[in-house]
Amino acid sequence: MSQRIIMRTGEALVAGGPPGTAAEPEVIIGALDGPVGTAIATLTGDQVQGHTRVFAILNTDIQVRPVTLMVSKVTVKNSRYTNILMGTVQAAIANGVLDTVRSGDIPKEQVDELGIIVSVWLNPSVITDDKLDHKILFDIHREAMSKALRKALRNEPTIDWLLENQENITHKYFQMGLDGKI
Repeated sequence: MSQRIIMRTGEALVAGGPPGTAAEPEVIIGALDGPVGTAIATLTGDQVQGHTRVFAILNTDIQVRPVTLMVSKVTVKNSRYTNILMGTVQAAIANGVLDTVRSGDIPKEQVDELGIIVSVWLNPSVITDDKLDHKILFDIHREAMSKALRKALRNEPTIDWLLENQENITHKYFQMGLDGKI
């Protein structure tokens, strides 16, 4: 039997597609009878205007396991944005979860005892892109979700890696500020 997962966190950035298609999920995964389950129950009943919480589904009426609650990082004000977030991206998140079960990073025997909360960022520019490639958007968000979960469950990056690389990494937006680009 696999070790019990109380609570782990992870994040990932996957970019490289057309503008607006990058994905940067932040995840929490853990036991439903622990802090993650309490957070899911609380978030599900505590809707905040513009930050709707929904379960990750493959399609209507087909929720994935482990139960996965999506929370938008961006205030949702536009129906097109909502349809993309709760369509293409929602399905991508669901598939990324299942990919992580299939790879063995999420132990299959624990899927009914675990919960996931994913903070989802979808570039607001998607509402003005009439040529948005939904397949690329789907693939990038799917990959990012799987990568974030894998990093969470493997405790990556490790503290040793962080300490070794701390002085070699500059936050992108900090660097852009130093360069006068923001």
